[in-house]
Amino acid sequence: MAEPDRRFAQGDDREMSLFVRTIVKKRDGGELSDAEIAAFVSGVTDGAITDEQAAAFLMAVCCRGMTTAESAALTFAMMKSGETWDLSRHGFVADKHSTGGVGDKATLVLAPLLAAVGVKAGMMSGRGLGHTGGTLDKLEAIPGFKTGLPKAAFDRLLDTVGCALIGQTDSIAPADRRLYALRDVTGTVESIPLITASFLSKKLATGAAAVVFDVKTGNGAFMADPKDAERLGRALVETTRATGRKASGYLTAMDRPIGEAVGNANEVAESIRMLGGEGPADLRENTLLLGADLVLAAGLETSAKEARRRLNAALSDGRALEVFAKLVAAQGGDAGVCDDLKRLPQPASRRDVSAPAAGVVARIATREVGLLAIELGCGRTKKDDVIDPASGFRVKKKPGEPVEKGEPLLVVELGPTAKPKADFFDRLAACFTIAPVGTAVESLPFVVGVL
Repeated sequence: MAEPDRRFAQGDDREMSLFVRTIVKKRDGGELSDAEIAAFVSGVTDGAITDEQAAAFLMAVCCRGMTTAESAALTFAMMKSGETWDLSRHGFVADKHSTGGVGDKATLVLAPLLAAVGVKAGMMSGRGLGHTGGTLDKLEAIPGFKTGLPKAAFDRLLDTVGCALIGQTDSIAPADRRLYALRDVTGTVESIPLITASFLSKKLATGAAAVVFDVKTGNGAFMADPKDAERLGRALVETTRATGRKASGYLTAMDRPIGEAVGNANEVAESIRMLGGEGPADLRENTLLLGADLVLAAGLETSAKEARRRLNAALSDGRALEVFAKLVAAQGGDAGVCDDLKRLPQPASRRDVSAPAAGVVARIATREVGLLAIELGCGRTKKDDVIDPASGFRVKKKPGEPVEKGEPLLVVELGPTAKPKADFFDRLAACFTIAPVGTAVESLPFVVGVL
């Protein structure tokens, strides 16, 4: 006869009853104590809580919500479920979090830029999720670049370079891995308290003193509705502050891609150009907006104007690019890409997607552009898919810009292994809505709101 499940063995009834009471209390709209939340997360981590109970808890939170204090307690408990990093010996260390989008490459520019002006930046990033690109996938387009580094290497990078860009480790917030998997199959992914705890338990475990949040909104964002995005952004900022860190944030537009490049190697190339003082205006604005807040949080300047001046100077005089080259070399990559962009993976061919008529670009279906980039090989539809770093897009027209018939709306860069489907280019062209000249175009301002 098989041994009984240890969770139902004698002596576990009291613990099980405690977990059930916690679920019922939240189901009925009660506010959970720090101790109740901590006990539940501990049970999730060590397996004392069944999937059924964890799913019931997630649904109760999804339906009833959480206060800022509860969200902070959930975040803190999930953070403490694994390894936490003490960065105090480095002094002030800054971090940044974006909710993701298409062409969102600000992390690649911001980390070395901050280091160049005297603000240490330790950033733990992720891979692509859904239609959004992944910072790690972009960095790994640099030949030899290693993102899977331990804490000791992270510390060395902060000491020697002033910044670090690494991947999330299995030892960080293990409770989140189990809860995230259950959220995906229980219809609770969009719960703001659960999103907040998931993001922040990993972000805060790495010990940053201040975090600036870039919450995207618009048709290419995770939270397309600005009201939903604002609710999420405020939850992220308020919960971070409740754990004792400095926090600020912005709602920024994702109804069009950021910059021109969408992909991996081409986004690295665009970031390098920006670090050298060139590059698209919207990427520069995104970087300066976030960077200025962290310069202020570090106490290096007392006004946003002076913080921007400091950052712009480091872009103009080459210091930011120099730091990036040091970072690439220190993380095992080919720093020569900073002087010769052709050392990055290159497309085997290019093909224009042209405007079918003259007019003005009224709208870009940005989410669909991101999904088509994944289809081309820029991301994964399955965990074991292989990224094609050389493939991608270059967006030539944004909403509100005039276009002539036959003029490129977007250029497709095809890597050596890219095999787009027969209707791929037609679907890509359909992402652009062309209206007659003089048509009023409704697009979001770049900065939609301040959190």
